[in-house]
Amino acid sequence: MPAYPWTSVLVTGASSGLGRALAEGCAAPGVVLHLAGRDAGRLAAAAEACRARGATVRDAVLDVTDAAATAAWVRGAGRLDLVIANAGISGGTGTATEPAEQAARIFATNVTGVLNTALPAIEAMAAQAPGAGGLRGRVAVIASLAAFVAAPGAPAYCASKAAVQRWAEALDASERARGIRLHAVCPGYVRTPMTARNPFPMPFLMEPAEAARRTLDGIARGRLRVAYPLPLYLAARLAGGLPPGWRNRLMRVLPAKQQEG
Repeated sequence: MPAYPWTSVLVTGASSGLGRALAEGCAAPGVVLHLAGRDAGRLAAAAEACRARGATVRDAVLDVTDAAATAAWVRGAGRLDLVIANAGISGGTGTATEPAEQAARIFATNVTGVLNTALPAIEAMAAQAPGAGGLRGRVAVIASLAAFVAAPGAPAYCASKAAVQRWAEALDASERARGIRLHAVCPGYVRTPMTARNPFPMPFLMEPAEAARRTLDGIARGRLRVAYPLPLYLAARLAGGLPPGWRNRLMRVLPAKQQEG
């Protein structure tokens, strides 16, 4: 039996890291998974791992910055109980300033790519009959605790995560009336290929499976904001509440996130 009350799930960025862990966390007999990623080899491996858990898997090589292809994939999935807009990229200033091309890529994937996934999903869910708990569907966007801190070492990344966190939380207020829930997922540091490049200590670093469990449990409980771990969340809120000049002076002494690539 599925561990969660959804039997049809769509996940972007499912080929590795948190996305793969989320897919595996949902995988069970009777569950249909729609998985997308840019790396065909890693995506195939993730799909096989989910099939080994008993799920039916339909995988597609996809770049979420392609709006038409993403919308067609979402609409072609049929009924969806849960959509997780997880695909994202990271990058910082390194030892210099953030390249314009990098900032544009981060926003294209982390913001526009999320909208390319979530908006067609919401449109499709609005036409579905209510399912478990009287809901037509759920859409979770993967933000970050970085959403609460304007870190000088990762300006585009922090801003992109803040944008999708605020968007999901604001939209949930109106979509509830249509039987659709949104969830802003704000993890701390998760051990993934993305964070492996960080040149600084990562407090409360957690394994992808644990992060996926916390994410899915929070969604199942109906939490609008799923933020963890608590000590790091509180620290991020505290740092984010400092006067901007103070915060920038404090964070300038910390190592910056490396540039993308």
